[in-house]
Amino acid sequence: MSTDLRLLSADGLDAHRDGLAALLLDAVADGASVGFLAAATRQEAAAWWASLRPSVADGSRLLWVARDGAGRVLGTVALVRESKPNGRHRAELVKLLVHRDARGAGLGRRLLTHAEDAARAAGLTLLLLDTQAGSPAEHLYRTAGWTPFGTVPGHAATPDGVLADTAHYYKQLRP
Repeated sequence: MSTDLRLLSADGLDAHRDGLAALLLDAVADGASVGFLAAATRQEAAAWWASLRPSVADGSRLLWVARDGAGRVLGTVALVRESKPNGRHRAELVKLLVHRDARGAGLGRRLLTHAEDAARAAGLTLLLLDTQAGSPAEHLYRTAGWTPFGTVPGHAATPDGVLADTAHYYKQLRP
Protein backbone atom coordinates (compact mmCIF):
# COMPACT_ATOMS: atom_id res chain seq x y z
CA MET A 1 0.00 0.00 0.00
CA SER A 2 1.50 3.31 -1.10
CA THR A 3 1.30 6.16 1.37
CA ASP A 4 2.05 9.86 1.23
CA LEU A 5 3.70 11.16 4.42
CA ARG A 6 3.56 14.89 5.08
CA LEU A 7 4.16 17.41 7.85
CA LEU A 8 0.97 19.32 8.60
CA SER A 9 0.64 23.05 9.03
CA ALA A 10 -2.19 24.41 11.18
CA ASP A 11 -4.31 24.72 8.04
CA GLY A 12 -3.35 21.18 7.06
CA LEU A 13 -4.48 20.00 10.49
CA ASP A 14 -7.84 21.66 9.87
CA ALA A 15 -8.11 19.98 6.47
CA HIS A 16 -7.30 16.53 7.89
CA ARG A 17 -9.20 16.82 11.17
CA ASP A 18 -12.04 14.47 10.19
CA GLY A 19 -9.63 11.82 8.92
CA LEU A 20 -7.52 12.14 12.05
CA ALA A 21 -10.67 11.82 14.19
CA ALA A 22 -11.61 8.62 12.33
CA LEU A 23 -8.08 7.27 12.85
CA LEU A 24 -8.18 8.04 16.57
CA LEU A 25 -11.57 6.36 16.97
CA ASP A 26 -10.29 3.31 15.05
CA ALA A 27 -7.40 3.03 17.54
CA VAL A 28 -9.79 3.34 20.48
CA ALA A 29 -12.16 0.74 18.97
CA ASP A 30 -9.15 -1.59 18.72
CA GLY A 31 -8.43 -1.14 22.45
CA ALA A 32 -5.57 1.38 22.32
CA SER A 33 -5.13 3.45 25.44
CA VAL A 34 -4.67 6.82 23.74
CA GLY A 35 -6.57 9.12 26.06
CA PHE A 36 -10.15 8.30 25.07
CA LEU A 37 -12.77 5.87 26.31
CA ALA A 38 -14.91 3.63 24.09
CA ALA A 39 -17.85 6.05 24.27
CA ALA A 40 -15.86 8.83 22.55
CA THR A 41 -17.72 10.46 19.68
CA ARG A 42 -16.48 11.67 16.32
CA GLN A 43 -17.15 15.23 17.50
CA GLU A 44 -15.02 14.75 20.64
CA ALA A 45 -12.18 13.27 18.63
CA ALA A 46 -12.34 16.08 16.05
CA ALA A 47 -12.45 18.69 18.83
CA TRP A 48 -9.34 17.17 20.42
CA TRP A 49 -7.44 17.41 17.13
CA ALA A 50 -8.69 21.00 16.70
CA SER A 51 -7.32 21.84 20.16
CA LEU A 52 -3.81 21.09 18.83
CA ARG A 53 -3.96 23.89 16.26
CA PRO A 54 -2.04 26.47 18.37
CA SER A 55 0.86 24.10 19.07
CA VAL A 56 1.04 23.05 15.41
CA ALA A 57 0.89 26.71 14.34
CA ASP A 58 3.72 27.78 16.65
CA GLY A 59 5.90 24.78 15.76
CA SER A 60 6.07 23.32 19.25
CA ARG A 61 4.23 20.26 17.88
CA LEU A 62 5.36 18.68 14.63
CA LEU A 63 2.53 16.54 13.29
CA TRP A 64 2.76 14.17 10.35
CA VAL A 65 -0.02 12.37 8.56
CA ALA A 66 0.20 9.35 6.27
CA ARG A 67 -2.46 9.07 3.56
CA ASP A 68 -3.25 6.56 0.89
CA GLY A 69 -3.65 7.47 -2.78
CA ALA A 70 -7.27 8.44 -2.22
CA GLY A 71 -6.33 10.85 0.59
CA ARG A 72 -7.58 8.63 3.44
CA VAL A 73 -5.65 9.12 6.69
CA LEU A 74 -3.93 5.85 7.58
CA GLY A 75 -1.47 6.98 10.23
CA THR A 76 -0.03 9.82 12.24
CA VAL A 77 2.78 10.66 14.63
CA ALA A 78 3.82 13.84 16.41
CA LEU A 79 6.79 15.29 18.24
CA VAL A 80 6.10 17.73 21.06
CA ARG A 81 9.15 19.84 21.77
CA GLU A 82 10.04 20.81 25.33
CA SER A 83 9.71 24.56 25.81
CA LYS A 84 11.66 24.96 29.05
CA PRO A 85 15.20 26.26 28.53
CA ASN A 86 16.84 23.27 30.22
CA GLY A 87 14.99 20.76 28.04
CA ARG A 88 15.15 22.17 24.54
CA HIS A 89 17.29 19.20 23.48
CA ARG A 90 14.36 16.80 23.87
CA ALA A 91 10.85 16.06 22.64
CA GLU A 92 8.09 13.61 23.36
CA LEU A 93 6.88 11.29 20.62
CA VAL A 94 3.08 11.12 20.85
CA LYS A 95 0.07 9.61 19.11
CA LEU A 96 1.79 7.16 16.81
CA LEU A 97 -1.36 5.66 15.31
CA VAL A 98 -1.85 3.33 12.36
CA HIS A 99 -5.31 2.40 11.11
CA ARG A 100 -6.14 -1.30 11.46
CA ASP A 101 -6.55 -1.53 7.67
CA ALA A 102 -2.92 -0.45 7.17
CA ARG A 103 -1.17 -2.48 9.87
CA GLY A 104 1.47 -5.05 9.07
CA ALA A 105 2.90 -3.16 6.09
CA GLY A 106 5.59 -1.20 7.95
CA LEU A 107 3.76 2.10 8.23
CA GLY A 108 4.25 2.35 12.00
CA ARG A 109 8.01 1.87 11.62
CA ARG A 110 8.08 4.36 8.75
CA LEU A 111 6.29 6.98 10.86
CA LEU A 112 8.59 6.32 13.81
CA THR A 113 11.74 6.53 11.69
CA HIS A 114 10.51 9.70 10.01
CA ALA A 115 9.87 11.40 13.37
CA GLU A 116 13.28 10.31 14.68
CA ASP A 117 15.01 11.65 11.55
CA ALA A 118 13.14 14.96 11.83
CA ALA A 119 14.13 15.22 15.50
CA ARG A 120 17.80 14.68 14.58
CA ALA A 121 17.56 17.29 11.82
CA ALA A 122 16.12 19.74 14.36
CA GLY A 123 19.10 19.17 16.66
CA LEU A 124 17.22 17.15 19.26
CA THR A 125 19.23 14.51 21.09
CA LEU A 126 16.65 12.81 23.30
CA LEU A 127 13.15 11.48 22.64
CA LEU A 128 10.68 10.15 25.20
CA LEU A 129 7.40 8.27 24.85
CA ASP A 130 4.93 6.23 26.81
CA THR A 131 2.70 3.38 25.75
CA GLN A 132 0.43 0.82 27.34
CA ALA A 133 2.56 -1.91 28.90
CA GLY A 134 2.19 -5.19 27.06
CA SER A 135 0.80 -3.56 23.91
CA PRO A 136 2.03 -4.48 20.42
CA ALA A 137 3.62 -1.00 20.24
CA GLU A 138 6.25 -2.10 22.74
CA HIS A 139 7.68 -4.55 20.20
CA LEU A 140 8.01 -1.75 17.63
CA TYR A 141 9.78 0.56 20.07
CA ARG A 142 12.15 -2.09 21.39
CA THR A 143 13.15 -3.28 17.93
CA ALA A 144 13.70 0.34 16.86
CA GLY A 145 16.28 0.84 19.61
CA TRP A 146 14.17 2.51 22.28
CA THR A 147 15.11 1.79 25.90
CA PRO A 148 12.47 1.09 28.57
CA PHE A 149 13.02 3.02 31.79
CA GLY A 150 10.04 2.30 33.95
CA THR A 151 6.44 1.27 34.30
CA VAL A 152 3.71 3.11 36.18
CA PRO A 153 1.03 0.73 37.48
CA GLY A 154 -2.57 1.67 36.80
CA HIS A 155 -1.53 4.87 35.02
CA ALA A 156 -4.23 5.17 32.36
CA ALA A 157 -7.56 3.59 31.57
CA THR A 158 -8.05 1.46 28.50
CA PRO A 159 -11.04 2.34 26.29
CA ASP A 160 -13.23 0.00 28.37
CA GLY A 161 -12.26 1.84 31.56
CA VAL A 162 -9.85 -0.70 33.05
CA LEU A 163 -6.72 0.82 34.58
CA ALA A 164 -3.59 -0.39 32.79
CA ASP A 165 0.13 0.02 33.32
CA THR A 166 2.08 2.50 31.23
CA ALA A 167 5.62 1.76 30.03
CA HIS A 168 8.05 4.63 29.47
CA TYR A 169 10.82 4.64 26.86
CA TYR A 170 13.62 6.92 25.72
CA LYS A 171 15.94 7.07 22.75
CA GLN A 172 19.15 9.02 22.55
CA LEU A 173 19.69 10.32 19.04
CA ARG A 174 23.04 10.44 17.34
CA PRO A 175 23.67 12.96 14.54
